[in-house]
Amino acid sequence: MRIPLIAGNWKMNKTVTEARSFVEAVQGKLPAADVVETAIAAPALFLQTMLEANTEDVLRIGAEACYYEDDGAYTGETSPRALHEMGIPYTIVGHSERRRYFNETDDVINRKVQAVFRNGMTPIVCCDETMGRRESGEKIHWVVNQVTAALKGVSPEDAAKIVIAYEPSWAIGSGTSASTDQAEEGCYLIRQTLADIYSDDLANGVRILYGGSVKPDNIAGLMAKNNVDGVLAGGSSLDETSFIQLANYQNL
Repeated sequence: MRIPLIAGNWKMNKTVTEARSFVEAVQGKLPAADVVETAIAAPALFLQTMLEANTEDVLRIGAEACYYEDDGAYTGETSPRALHEMGIPYTIVGHSERRRYFNETDDVINRKVQAVFRNGMTPIVCCDETMGRRESGEKIHWVVNQVTAALKGVSPEDAAKIVIAYEPSWAIGSGTSASTDQAEEGCYLIRQTLADIYSDDLANGVRILYGGSVKPDNIAGLMAKNNVDGVLAGGSSLDETSFIQLANYQNL
């Protein structure tokens, strides 16, 4: 059984004080983790404060990114070894904004995936799809290539623990979500790719999320799809009321 995962990606938003207030505000208002798992991926600056404020330990506190080396002369980067020591369970890898603004290649993303696993954490691997490729009919090749590249050299034991987020870049921050059928199609394709690389059993156990302008008014429709196991929300995860609604989508 795949437990739904409702995750938020804060990006470069909020202050430490605001991050603490958010965690305190959602305490006691989220589903039990064995029913619907919830997570927030926040800037590294906030993580220790959020962990300390998370007294109920229902909300998972994750990182937005990390480097692929554990230590070294990499000014400004975040060590996956340090994140693990803090007790961080999830790290986002391969977000379209990291690919676009910071020139992260498929090889860099693969190295980060392996670093996250090496340090006992779970990567939430984002795969992108541009509107141009959808219109030109190359959508399938784009999604498959990114998933395949991210998993190069990853053992079946690690791959079984991975979370993959299907995030069409044209939908991220645009206010326009993919239709429920488009989301289902993308998530289904990713699952089939996992089956091709590993096995049907492994693919059927991996959680695949949809990300891109997810809001309380469209999450129920997305979550009704067979291959959508959760969401990776951006803007709607910044407000505690909105995030609580997303987490409790079954009651909307």
